[in-house]
Amino acid sequence: MKGYMEGVVSDLAFLPLIRYVAGMTVESLHQMPRSEKLKLMERLWEELSRPEGGFESPAWHASELAATERRLAEGKEQVLDWDTAKQSLRGKLR
Repeated sequence: MKGYMEGVVSDLAFLPLIRYVAGMTVESLHQMPRSEKLKLMERLWEELSRPEGGFESPAWHASELAATERRLAEGKEQVLDWDTAKQSLRGKLR
């Protein structure tokens, strides 16, 4: 029970932030102070880092990862840093 209550107390500490985010638009995110963005990001990361019961990656994820590793080993796949990858994807979407 103690562990459960710690989670509840932790969630309650973020209640003002959750209320703030509930009516958020993209524009309001741009206007949000950096300190609030960091708090939001940290909270989201906490939520995403928790084990999610019953979630299993689809089988095709494993086969795609294996295929990518194979192409990489064969020199047919290129590793890009994140900024370069984003630029490449944005170019394909235009």
